[in-house]
Amino acid sequence: MSLDQTHQSLQELAMSKPVIGFIGLGLMGGNMVENLQNRGYELVVMDLNKDAVASVLARGNAKEAASPKELAAASDIVMLCLTTSAVVEKVVYGDEGILAGIKEGSVLIDFGTSIPASTRKIGADLAAKGAGMIDAPLGRTPAHAKDGLLNIMAAGDQATFEKVKPVLDEQGENVFHLGALGAGHTTKLINNFMGMTTVCAMSQAFAVATKAGVDRQQLFDIMSTGPSNSPFMHFCKNYAVDGVSDLGFSIANANKDLGYFLKMVEDLGTRAEIAEGTSHNLQTAFDAGMGDGNVPEIFDYFLKLEQ
Repeated sequence: MSLDQTHQSLQELAMSKPVIGFIGLGLMGGNMVENLQNRGYELVVMDLNKDAVASVLARGNAKEAASPKELAAASDIVMLCLTTSAVVEKVVYGDEGILAGIKEGSVLIDFGTSIPASTRKIGADLAAKGAGMIDAPLGRTPAHAKDGLLNIMAAGDQATFEKVKPVLDEQGENVFHLGALGAGHTTKLINNFMGMTTVCAMSQAFAVATKAGVDRQQLFDIMSTGPSNSPFMHFCKNYAVDGVSDLGFSIANANKDLGYFLKMVEDLGTRAEIAEGTSHNLQTAFDAGMGDGNVPEIFDYFLKLEQ
C-alpha cells in the first residue's frame, strides 16, 4: 500500500470514529494521543508545551485548539490528563472552559488523579448541559500508554461508560468499570495510599537496618522469601541496596495523592492515621527538596533521620 493510500485509509477510518479532544500532553498524555492517532482517530489538542503540540500535529489528522471551550465544541469525547484537581477545575470552569463549549451528548473523561468530590461536582454540572462524564485514572507506565496497554479504572453511569468503552479498549489492556462517578478516583487514591505507604515502610526498614548494623542485602534476602515480598519491595531494594531508582513515580506526585486521600477520608467523616504518617513523611521529604526524586528515594530522608 502506498503512503497516499495509507493516508486515505486513515482518513476513512477517522470518519467513522468520534473526534477526540485531548488536554494534557505530558509523558503519559502524549503517548496516549500517539496511540489514538495510530488507531485512526482525529484529535484536537491543547497543552502549554508547544513542542508537545507540534509533535502531535506533525503526525497528522490533528489540530490545536485555542481554548478548552473551542476544543470541547469541536470534540465528541474530551479527555484530560492533568496534574491536579485544581487544574482540572480551572480547565472546566474558566471563562473559556470546557463547560462553556461542550456539546450535548459529548463525554468528558478525566484520566488524572482527582478528588472524588470535585469529580462528582463537575459531573453534575456537565449533566445539566446534557453531557456525560467518566473518571478513569490510570495504572501502568507511559510505555504502556503508547501501546494501548494501560490499566483503566473507569467509573460513571453505565450508559455513558458503554458509549466510550470502545475508545477505552483501544487505550487499555484492562478496562474496569467500578460503579458510579467518582469510584475510579476513589479506587485510585486507595491504591496509591496502599502503594506509597508500602514504599515508605520498606524504605524506612532499610534505613533502620543500616542504623542497626544489619546488611541491607541480607535484609532483603530474608524479607523477599516471605509474604512481604512484592514488586514494591524490589523497587525499594533497587534503590536502597543497588542505588538504582527505577519506580517512575515522584515523591511530589505521591505527596499530592496522599493529600487527596486524606481529603477524601475527611469528606467521608472519618480518619486514617496510617495515611497521616505516610503523608507527613512524604511532605517532609518534599519540603527538603526531594520532590522530583522517585518515591523509593525517600530512603535517603529516612537514613538521615536514623543517623
